Amino acid sequence: MSGNDLSDDVGKTANDRLFVQILYGLHTLAWFSGGVFAVVALIINYVRRTDETHPLYVAHHDFMIATFWWTLCWLVLLSPLWLLLVVPGMLAYGVVWLWYLYRCIKGWLRFNAHRLPRSEGLA
Repeated sequence: MSGNDLSDDVGKTANDRLFVQILYGLHTLAWFSGGVFAVVALIINYVRRTDETHPLYVAHHDFMIATFWWTLCWLVLLSPLWLLLVVPGMLAYGVVWLWYLYRCIKGWLRFNAHRLPRSEGLA
């Protein structure tokens, strides 16, 4: 096991784990809701993070929050491509959504393995 294995869920219940699983699910399914699920999950991430003390859970809430804001930033910055032609805008948005999906799945898998969302040294 690596140095960032935090499998001791002292003080955490199965419901706490399920709740984070649901948040990852909402973020992952945001594609199908036009982003509505991601906004709902983001609000819940902010609320839950303030009361969280376990480093694994705090790190995953932070990871989901950062993923959302970076995605929104890239979507806004790339939006002028839609003015040029539809195809460059579609391609750019497609790449951003694939990156978002990758981050959600990667974080979810790492959470299931009781690991931090990012490897040590890769802030």
